[in-house]
Amino acid sequence: MVDDEHPELSGYEPYEERPIRSGRRMLLLRLVVLLAVLGLVLPGIITTVSLGASNAERACSYRGSIMMPGAARYEARWELFGPGGIGWECYATDRNGDRLHVDSMGLIPVAPGPGVTPVDTRDT
Repeated sequence: MVDDEHPELSGYEPYEERPIRSGRRMLLLRLVVLLAVLGLVLPGIITTVSLGASNAERACSYRGSIMMPGAARYEARWELFGPGGIGWECYATDRNGDRLHVDSMGLIPVAPGPGVTPVDTRDT
């Protein structure tokens, strides 16, 4: 009788379970979301790493010029198992080509800028 009253509902089963989206569409949606998240996060990571490397080079040049002024070149390297543990290490290359450890600079290397006068932190 229901079919006679509403012929458009013939063959309708009210609780038919099927996914709203296909597996292929879900995979494509996940891929788009992953690419969007990488697009947002990756530039920040790249900027942070390049800025850290630049700061490490500058800090190493500053520290090397004070601790080993006769060296031919200074190089900052990120090391997991360096002399100071995890972090940036500063090395100097002398005129004979020997590499000497200058200083352990830690995770975030810092060197004062040019013209900065040291601040006396002692109690007077």
